[in-house]
Amino acid sequence: MSLQILNLKEHMPTVDIALANLETEIEIAKKFNCRAIKIIHGYGSHGSGGAICIAVKRFLNRLKSQNKICEIIDGSQWTFQNDKVGKFIYSNPDWTMDEDFNRNNPGITVILL
Repeated sequence: MSLQILNLKEHMPTVDIALANLETEIEIAKKFNCRAIKIIHGYGSHGSGGAICIAVKRFLNRLKSQNKICEIIDGSQWTFQNDKVGKFIYSNPDWTMDEDFNRNNPGITVILL
């Protein structure tokens, strides 16, 4: 199964719109039994984490604490070396074809559903 990609920074939405889009896409992905979503949220123009990036990470942590998503993987951890990733890559080897895999990209987050 391929990795679903959600570009939250496209069209430069407000934080509220980006989070609403994220919530909707997670619900849709679950209905279609998607296993993972790569969220492109950017990292801010000053390199310290933009508003959407910060809000997305807070939102995802809340969802994880509510057991609504299984795992959160920062872009810097989207590698073979991460044990969380390894077991999913084994059953979904096509995910290694993702352009951000092993690239240490802080502008993305992958969630496992």
